[in-house]
Amino acid sequence: MFLFAQISDRPPAESPFVPPEPGFGLWDLVSWWGGWAYFAFMIWMAIWCLRHDPERGVWLWIILIVPFVGPPIYFLARWLPGANIAAPGVMQRLTRKRDINRLRIAARQIGNPYQFIELGDALRETGQWDQSLDAYLQALEKDPENPQALWGASCGQFRSKQFETAHDNLARLLAIDPAYKFGDVSLLFAKTLHALGRSEEARAHLEGHIKRWRHPEALHLSACLYADGGKADKAREQLQGLIMDIDASPSAIARKQSVWKSRAKAMLKRLPS
Repeated sequence: MFLFAQISDRPPAESPFVPPEPGFGLWDLVSWWGGWAYFAFMIWMAIWCLRHDPERGVWLWIILIVPFVGPPIYFLARWLPGANIAAPGVMQRLTRKRDINRLRIAARQIGNPYQFIELGDALRETGQWDQSLDAYLQALEKDPENPQALWGASCGQFRSKQFETAHDNLARLLAIDPAYKFGDVSLLFAKTLHALGRSEEARAHLEGHIKRWRHPEALHLSACLYADGGKADKAREQLQGLIMDIDASPSAIARKQSVWKSRAKAMLKRLPS
């Protein structure tokens, strides 16, 4: 109570970074912590821009030269769209609770694969992975060759480390449609082989995959497998190709893939000459 009641008699500090003296008031406390919070936020935006933004030459000046306005503008205009952040699972569950209840009732009453797949998708999007896997498995009981159910079940099984079962379902799905989900199935199949310790098979599969789909994650995984096999030159080739692909992409895509570019650069530094 004393803190909120007392008003400082001393004049305001010339800089918000000057530590408050004994007898400081509430405004002094807010000003001091606010100054440090803004400074930390500005440094964070500047470092992220320098490392990831292909248009860093312009935006870095805006962050550093335009006081108080530059960092928030960069956060809203560049960082937030590129971060691709979804709402927390708890929040999504609250906002979609009624919708999920409706889908549960439809699955129970109608019971077609379509209803269970819809329910599984909604549960997966809200982070309820175990329940979503159950829904996809019920769809597969009714239609064992349904691509959507196979894909949803495989994702849930991979996440829960049921790699053998995920591998089998992905193999069935690839036999039905090798290009399903524009290569996402093929990539997850390679990741499953890697998780099972079948590195040679994973590497061979990725060689064919990369010829058709140059996912940054696929190139990075391929580089890891080459490096583990003692083929540093092949690993370096994959990583350099990954970086060039991202640099040649439109800026919006480049920002979304910036994490893989950072990982590729870090791995290149670790590879033997």
